[in-house]
Amino acid sequence: MSILSFYNVAFKGLSQGKHIFDYEVDDKFFHEFEGGLVDEGKVNVRLTLEKQSALMVLWFDLKGTIKVQCDRCLEMYDQPIESQDRIFVKFGEKEFNEGDDVIWVSTNDYQLNMAQLIYEYIGLAIPIKRIHPDDENGNSTCDPEMIEKLSKYVIEEDEQPNSVWDDLKKLLDNE
Repeated sequence: MSILSFYNVAFKGLSQGKHIFDYEVDDKFFHEFEGGLVDEGKVNVRLTLEKQSALMVLWFDLKGTIKVQCDRCLEMYDQPIESQDRIFVKFGEKEFNEGDDVIWVSTNDYQLNMAQLIYEYIGLAIPIKRIHPDDENGNSTCDPEMIEKLSKYVIEEDEQPNSVWDDLKKLLDNE
C-alpha cells in the first residue's frame, strides 16, 4: 500500500457542507515524487472540502518549511512557505476546458487522491528567487567561501557608455 493512499478523500459518503482534513507532509511524502522540486521538508496542510449538490470546492492552506538549494551559493537551506489555494471539482462524463482551477471527475468516482495537488501547491509556494535569508544584522548567511569565489568573477560595468548601443540608438532616431 502506497503512502500516497493516505491522501485519498472519499467524498461520496460525505454530507453537503464543509469537511476539514489535516495532513502533515514530510520527507516520506516528498520521496514519492522522484526528481521533483522538493525532497525534504515538513508542511502542515489543512484541506477544507465544501461539498455542494453539483460540485465541490477544495481550499488548501499550507504552512511549513522545505529544504531548497540557494541560487547564489548552492547550499541547501530551510525555506519557509505559506500558501492558500482553491480548486473546484465538477462531476461529469466529459471533461471541459474551464481553466486551471477546475478538475473534472467522473460521476462514478467515489474518492479523490489529494497528494498530487498538495505537492503541486507546495511547488507553487516556493519563491522564484531562492536565496538564504539575511541574519538579524542584515548580513548574508550564504556560504562565505562560495561568495568569495563568485566575487572574483563579477564583471563591473564601465562608466562610459558602449558605443555599439549608441550607434543602434542613432538608427532608431532616423526613422
